[in-house]
Amino acid sequence: MASLKDLRNRIASVKATQKITKAMQMVAAAKLRRAQEAAEAARPYSDRLASVIANIASATEGEAPALMAGTGKEDRHLLVVFTSDRGLAGGFNAQIVRLVREHVRRLEAAGRKVEILTVGRKGYDMLRRDQGGKIVDRIELRDVKQVGFDTAEGIAEKVLDRFAAGGFDVATIFFSEFKNVITQVPTARQVIPAAVEAPAADAQRGPSLVYEYEPDPAEILADLAPRNIKVQVLRALLENAASEQGARMSAMDNATRNAGDMINRLSISYNRQRQAQITTELIEIIAGAEAL
Repeated sequence: MASLKDLRNRIASVKATQKITKAMQMVAAAKLRRAQEAAEAARPYSDRLASVIANIASATEGEAPALMAGTGKEDRHLLVVFTSDRGLAGGFNAQIVRLVREHVRRLEAAGRKVEILTVGRKGYDMLRRDQGGKIVDRIELRDVKQVGFDTAEGIAEKVLDRFAAGGFDVATIFFSEFKNVITQVPTARQVIPAAVEAPAADAQRGPSLVYEYEPDPAEILADLAPRNIKVQVLRALLENAASEQGARMSAMDNATRNAGDMINRLSISYNRQRQAQITTELIEIIAGAEAL
């Protein structure tokens, strides 16, 4: 049984930990608001750009660039995995890595070759244990104070350069889509060749409008396709940033409450042991007095 001094030291240690987790929860809550606003602001632009590309692609008549049409094969896959550079975010990183591993197993079962590019230190640390031979490059963003288009452009350029060099046929990005503080959904999205849907008819306006393009639609797509990759990478970074802060806020809230429960249990144990010690001392005093 632990002594009273040990219990006092442990209670003090848990209280100090509780202060740290509470402070981290408040910091994550402050960062979450800005990250959520940035992620939500990026969604309309990303969706609208995909819609524009889908409309233009429907008018190219088979003259789409390689980023849209692909190489005609699906033998080599590049998986771009977005995770955080810091931990203490619950299962945020583990859920993304689990989705990546499932995707790798499916591709390898189909006889495909898989390569991985990690963005974020945690993804690299987790994947190198069993997928280390497939990791071809790694990017860490610990020195990036605020994620912006420049950051996304640098990552996208690496992917585009590998594609131009014939390094892969299909590229898929993995990130966590932010829903709310409690829910972050691990997501896989194919970006090369771009998975665009045919423009749908509007129930109020009738069928999709027909546009005339200047210059040629193929030239427009050749310019928009790389930008779409960069926008999708930016959206993945922003969604991940919001999801990370939401997951960290929830994890630190749980840790704070668990620390409070542990302090209560230790305090009860300390009081009981102290009471037993006092009772024993009283019995010894009374027994000594009666012996006189």
